[in-house]
Amino acid sequence: MKKTFAVIAALFILTGAGFANGQKDAPSPKGTVTLKWALWDYAQTVYYKPLIEAFEAAHPDIKIEPLDLGSTDYQTMLSTQLTGGDSSIDVVTIKDIPGYATLVKAGQLLALNDYVKSAKVDLSQYNGAAEQMTVDGKLYELPFRSDFRVVFYNKDLFDKAGVPYPPNDMTWDQYDALARKMTSGSGAGKVYGAHYHVWRSIVQCEAILDGKHTVVVPPYDFMKPYYERVLKEQKDGVCMDYAELKTTSTHYSGVFYNNSVAMMEMGSWFISTLANQIAQGKTEVRNWGIVRLPHAQGVKPGTTVGTLTGIGISTASKHRAEAGEFVQFLTGERAAEILAKTGNYPGILNDTTAGILAGMKGFPQDANSRESLKTAKIYLEIAYSDKSPQIEAALNRAHDNIMTLNCTLDEGIAQMNKDVTGILSK
Repeated sequence: MKKTFAVIAALFILTGAGFANGQKDAPSPKGTVTLKWALWDYAQTVYYKPLIEAFEAAHPDIKIEPLDLGSTDYQTMLSTQLTGGDSSIDVVTIKDIPGYATLVKAGQLLALNDYVKSAKVDLSQYNGAAEQMTVDGKLYELPFRSDFRVVFYNKDLFDKAGVPYPPNDMTWDQYDALARKMTSGSGAGKVYGAHYHVWRSIVQCEAILDGKHTVVVPPYDFMKPYYERVLKEQKDGVCMDYAELKTTSTHYSGVFYNNSVAMMEMGSWFISTLANQIAQGKTEVRNWGIVRLPHAQGVKPGTTVGTLTGIGISTASKHRAEAGEFVQFLTGERAAEILAKTGNYPGILNDTTAGILAGMKGFPQDANSRESLKTAKIYLEIAYSDKSPQIEAALNRAHDNIMTLNCTLDEGIAQMNKDVTGILSK
């Protein structure tokens, strides 16, 4: 990783290796090369500018021009430009798995296998994410950002109830018992022991942490115990009613901010948001902590669910060697530290970056919270499939019907099995 990509690129040209499609890089013009980086929300995102500045300082012959396509329709805008053969786009930020699948299927991303091998990129530093992004033996992106699930808890509510804080090693059964113990009161003053936001991944992805299943491969009977637990908690008033949350468009942050829930499964992105809200006096919460996501019996603590933002190279790029050098930087240790210093979670989460994040102003300074940032394995919310967009839509429909009690659990799982099997057969 510490070797410069320029040397590697030269080797590619000398040996004719190129990238996986066999094409060589176009000759770079004399002087400075400008790379266009497709991304979203440039002005609102704190890490873009320092990343570009750090790279350009180390590579004075390469300039980075951000191409802001906006966040709302980013994938549509990106696909449209690349489909039109826009050769000005060199480096591509890939927002999610469905977006990745769309770009790979359209042949708009270079395979990075030769680059990874020649640059001796250690894929293990991405905690299993790179392997999950490999398509028919080829890798078209490297992890840039990776948020993962933890459990947020309200220390004041636990102290008031005289209940010990949640540990970093809990099974789901232990989590359920603790949530029931922390449920109290009624009406406006009720405290719910647990909170589940309306995303289908909150329940469904708990079931994939054993590493034996993914949400893109039916049958889905393996999800049944997880739905049974949450539905029973909902019936018993241990968590808020899904239908009411959906109807009122209740945001997960609001119920945590007003001391209504003792524990909440949520992504690591909420850590900096919560710390900032407390610093500005915009929440009733004062003392909080995080612990690792609970796990099934026999699964290693620190195994969790995550989302990935990747970086790839456009097949239309005329500056592949320089683009590869920028990809190496964005997905390497230096960029990971820059991301961590801005309160964002990089694809490389090691002792150094975890230490930076734990030292962030407002981060809870207890041992369990610091330790929870060290993950054992991160499984993506939805595994790669060229039909992942359609599969996710089917899973969302079934989840909504199950949680609103519009169908029985068995009926909902049967519908998922039928719908996704039909999608995969086409």
